[in-house]
Amino acid sequence: MRLGAGGIAGIACAVVVGALVGCAPEPVPEPEPAVEETTPPPTPEPDPEPSPGAGPACPTDHCVSVAFGGDLLFHEGLWSPFAIPTSEAGKNFDFAPLFEGAKPYLDRSDLAICQMETPLAAPGGPYLGYPNFSTPPEVADAAKAIGFDVCTTASNHSVDMGHEGLVRTLDTLDEVGIAHTGTYRAEGERDVPLIVEANGAKVAIITSTFSVNGNYNEFDWQVDYRDEEPRVDPERAIAKATKAREMGADLVIGVQHIGEEYWSEPTGGQIELAHQLHDSGQFDFVYQHHAHSIQPFEHYDGRWILYGTGNFISESAPPAQRVNNEFLLSRIQFAEQPDGSWTTNDLAWTAATNQQNGGYKWCSVASDAPQGVCQTPEFDADVRERTRATVDSMGAAQAGAREWLITQE
Repeated sequence: MRLGAGGIAGIACAVVVGALVGCAPEPVPEPEPAVEETTPPPTPEPDPEPSPGAGPACPTDHCVSVAFGGDLLFHEGLWSPFAIPTSEAGKNFDFAPLFEGAKPYLDRSDLAICQMETPLAAPGGPYLGYPNFSTPPEVADAAKAIGFDVCTTASNHSVDMGHEGLVRTLDTLDEVGIAHTGTYRAEGERDVPLIVEANGAKVAIITSTFSVNGNYNEFDWQVDYRDEEPRVDPERAIAKATKAREMGADLVIGVQHIGEEYWSEPTGGQIELAHQLHDSGQFDFVYQHHAHSIQPFEHYDGRWILYGTGNFISESAPPAQRVNNEFLLSRIQFAEQPDGSWTTNDLAWTAATNQQNGGYKWCSVASDAPQGVCQTPEFDADVRERTRATVDSMGAAQAGAREWLITQE
């Protein structure tokens, strides 16, 4: 049997042993199953390594501690005892014994800031004291050796030796590896904020001075200062801090050279200035020097102010000006929060004096006596407790400020 032309197309017939068994539709192949494209899950970012930094226990994964002291103020009676025969490196003074007592404190910080009060001389001098200073350049070597990373340089003595002395000071700091801000070599530099890195954080330091002692300011840009009231320019400081934030600064510290000499209380102008900087929202901490005396800490609107560091080192003054011989070295710790903001976690201070064993030496009079007796047990205790009363006189202790006991760290 055969299908004619009128047979049904598309039908397949099976023949078994010559007989037509049956016809069935041609099978339609099953479609290939769709392959679903999948994107592998992203590799999770590893948790950041904790960076607690130096100093006290960090309450978060990332902390930065900043130590800061007052004026490096040299008269002849302070530098003469440290003269040495000229070394092969051309050094004429060795100030390491004078400064070494502060090193353990600076070692327990991530960043340390000093105030270079006076211009530095060329090697070999001439060296001059008050009223127009020219200080041995070996001071910079010693400051670096004990751990200072940055020096502010705006002061009422910035141009004691003219622009030449100003530039020489900056060159000397560069040579020893200390960053600086407050005085400048060229136009335009004053408008660029100093930002340094400390334990993975970018820290900006913004400074200014109230005076250049009437000395001839050859260029209006060479010192953070202006020739009209207010001499310390809060608007410029705030603008510079804002620029530092735009450049990526995590923390901004304001430093002003201002105050009434040998007073243990801030003036109304000091308070107004510090509050104005904090009210701008651009500063994490503000401190001041120049008065050559220790002044209080204040906890203002959640942030800290120190109104007077006192000196870092100085020649002894008469008993009536004993505050000149009493120093404050402090450390503030900032903690980064999960949202990226920073808060103040710890504030500690230590009192010091300028003599030990009858010679000049930075010597801590803290309760834990890390250097032993500085002058006498009674003298040391008096300096410490006078300092405590001063720094706490605006409520600092109640707000959390404490004495810095280095032997317990």
